[in-house]
Amino acid sequence: MAKQKMTCLADIIGLLNRLCPPALAEDWDNVGLQVGDPTAKIDKILVCLDAEEIAIQEAYRQGAQLVISHHPLIFNPIKHLAPTDMTGRVLFQAIKQDIAVVSAHTNLDRAADGLNDWLAERLGVRDIVPLERPENDHYYKLVVYVPLGHEVEVREAVFAAGAGQIGAYDHCSFTSQGIGTFRGDQKTQPFIGQPGKIEMTEEVRLETIVPASILNKAVSRMLKAHPYEEVAYDLIPLANDRLDVGLGRVGYLEKPVSLQSFAEQVKSALKLSSLKLVGDLQQQINKVAVCGGTGMSLFPTALRHGVDCLVTADIKFHEAQRARAEGMALIDASHFATEQIMVAELSKRLRNVFAERKIEVKIIEMTAESDPLVAF
Repeated sequence: MAKQKMTCLADIIGLLNRLCPPALAEDWDNVGLQVGDPTAKIDKILVCLDAEEIAIQEAYRQGAQLVISHHPLIFNPIKHLAPTDMTGRVLFQAIKQDIAVVSAHTNLDRAADGLNDWLAERLGVRDIVPLERPENDHYYKLVVYVPLGHEVEVREAVFAAGAGQIGAYDHCSFTSQGIGTFRGDQKTQPFIGQPGKIEMTEEVRLETIVPASILNKAVSRMLKAHPYEEVAYDLIPLANDRLDVGLGRVGYLEKPVSLQSFAEQVKSALKLSSLKLVGDLQQQINKVAVCGGTGMSLFPTALRHGVDCLVTADIKFHEAQRARAEGMALIDASHFATEQIMVAELSKRLRNVFAERKIEVKIIEMTAESDPLVAF
C-alpha cells in the first residue's frame, strides 16, 4: 500500500489525542490546539518542550507547519493580543508564518506510556505503576447487537475511538452469536425485513471496554458505523480501576543502591552537571517515585507508598525540611531535564503511529532548547 500524506491538522490532533487523551489533563491546564487552522495541511512537525520564539523560528526554517510542545503556549485567557509580551510575540509569528501550535501537557504526564513512564525507564525504575490515579475515571462495558457480517466494521469503529484498551493490550473485545427479534411500525425503514412484520435475524453480541473519558466518542462512532436505523446497545458501569494512567510513577530499582550512587545515576541519565538532593548520601534507595516537572504535590502520596526517594523538580525549602524530617530522600533534577526527554520520546511514538498508518509526515526534534536556570 502506498504511503499517503496527512491531509489536515485535525487528523494529527486526533492521533495525538489517542496517545494522551485530553480528558487526562488537569482542570487548570490548557492542552490541545493553541493556534492554527484545523483544516491546514501538515507534512512536517517540530516537537519541542516550549513553544518559544526560537521554536517557531526553527519550525519556519525547517518548513514545518505544526509545532507540538509540552508546555502550553496559552495558559490564561488572553484579554488583548499584541507583540509586546512573550506570548503575543509567539502568536504573531506563528500566525504570520502559518504555523500551528498544539500542546500536550498534563495529559501527557498522566498518559499510559507517557512522560512519567519515560522518566522512570530513563532512571532505571522497574515494575512501575501510577503513583496517583485520577479520580472518577472508570470504565464502562459497551454491549451492542450487530447483524451478522457487520460486526467487524462496528468493532473497528469503536476501537478507532480508543475503546478496547486493557493495560498494554488493545483491540480487546468478545463476541457471541444469537437470534435477534424486532418489529418496526409503518414509519420505519428497517435495514433487514419489512415494516410491521416481526423479524428474526442472526446477530452478534459485541462487547468491549470503554474508559469514561471517551465514552461519548466511542458511542458516536459505534452508531455511525452500525447499519440499523435504531441500535440496541447497553452501557454498564464497571468498578474496574484504571491502572495504566495517573500522575507520577512508582517502582523499584534493579537492586538497592546508596543515595549518592542513585543521584549519580540520575545525573548521567538526564545529562546533568549538577542536581539538588535531600537525605543522607549513604542511605539505601530501592523504592523510587518520579514526577517530571513540579511534583512535590505527590510527596504525601509517595510517603504513604513507603517510597525511599522521590525524583522531581522545583522543590521548595520547607518541602525539603519536611522530607528530611520524614526520612524520605528527594532529588531535584530540574524542571527542564525531567521534562525535556519528551521531545525524543514523543517524536518516537508519533513516528511509529504514522508508520503504522502509512502516513508520510516528517518529525523534527527541537535540539536548541536549554534550561533558563543555570548553575553558576
